[in-house]
Amino acid sequence: MTASVEIRAASPTSVKTLVSPGGIEAWHVESDVVPLIAVAFTFEGGSAHDPEDRPGVAQMLARLLDEGAGQYNSDAFQERLAGRAIELSFNAGNDAIGGSLKTLVKHADEAFELMRLALAEPRFDQDAIERVRAQTIAGLRYQQNDPGVMATRRFFEEGFAGHPYGRPTSGTPESVAMITRDDLVAMHRTMITRGRIKIAVVGAISADRLSGLLDKVFGSLPEAQPLPFIEPTSLKQIGSRFVVDLDVPQSVIRFGTQGIAWREPDFIPAYVLNHILGGGAFTSRLFQEVREKRGLAYSVGTSLVSYRSAAMTWGYTATKNERVAECLDVISQEISRLTTDGPSDEELQKAKDYLIGSYALGFDTSTKIAHTMVQIAFEGLGIDYIGRRNALVGAVTQADISKAAERLFGDGRMLTVIAGRPTGL
Repeated sequence: MTASVEIRAASPTSVKTLVSPGGIEAWHVESDVVPLIAVAFTFEGGSAHDPEDRPGVAQMLARLLDEGAGQYNSDAFQERLAGRAIELSFNAGNDAIGGSLKTLVKHADEAFELMRLALAEPRFDQDAIERVRAQTIAGLRYQQNDPGVMATRRFFEEGFAGHPYGRPTSGTPESVAMITRDDLVAMHRTMITRGRIKIAVVGAISADRLSGLLDKVFGSLPEAQPLPFIEPTSLKQIGSRFVVDLDVPQSVIRFGTQGIAWREPDFIPAYVLNHILGGGAFTSRLFQEVREKRGLAYSVGTSLVSYRSAAMTWGYTATKNERVAECLDVISQEISRLTTDGPSDEELQKAKDYLIGSYALGFDTSTKIAHTMVQIAFEGLGIDYIGRRNALVGAVTQADISKAAERLFGDGRMLTVIAGRPTGL
């Protein structure tokens, strides 16, 4: 038997909570529009739990899960996927190891079995480990000349100094060289468990059939043990500027300040505020002031970042070395003006109208729906969030915007990292 709770979603379909006979819970959207099944899943715990002296284990683990599993070595496993046009992938971030599956309905049994093997019985063959290690190290060395990567890395090193979030999620050439098979096996045993997983499934599959497949894939995983506690933190070095010296004609800039987590009541007002400041691709204030009016940069923007143990608002741009100081001044002035005066009523309404109207675009494919649902589940926002979200955006007032602006930008200071050779600072 399965238990379900039905709600009307922002999409034309409905989301149900399904609990399999073995106790595996998933959010399920049944749709026969196309003969496809899309699965997204997230395990709690990611690169923040890497060994302190060996960052990069979680990322390497994610890359190796489909490099051979069960009776199949890497080549054989990939051939099984390709032979049925099955798309299976894994990823790792600070707080989670996740993955996705897309398959035709007629190949569902084989697709779910291959997913089970990758999760429950990865081989971690030494030749696959060495190949992935070499690829990773080569990529990391190449990135050492990329000003965007180097600015971002320094930003996190300074902003989260002494915290797991300050370590590079992909590791360094030196740390990746130190990762052993035992490290990968230990992290797999700790992270890939049934007690810390969120699952979303969208497509032409009934609840009964899905229940059986979920039990086969996830039911055999070990029960979760407590993860080491990651201390809550906040962005450090606010008010400081750091330069990464690179001989390039254009400097890459990363800037940021405090944030508001997705799970907090003030997040939606902050989300609307961010759209007005730098989240709206062509309509945001920073785009208009930095690019359109002054031609300082090709692109500029901001976003809200919400981690399990921290939140921040951060932004990006790039400009000629001799115009870095001017660019930063314009950004600071616009943030200050928006914080002090707020948006106009028309500006606020246009932002809300856009965010409400564009939300449905995130539900135009089965894969997008599955990934959105699993992210909402991971954040603990509730199965009815999709149905509530637009009303929350529509209810944002000028007072809400003012409160969010004070929390984010109240003191006007930012952490700034510039990769290049800026002049005039």
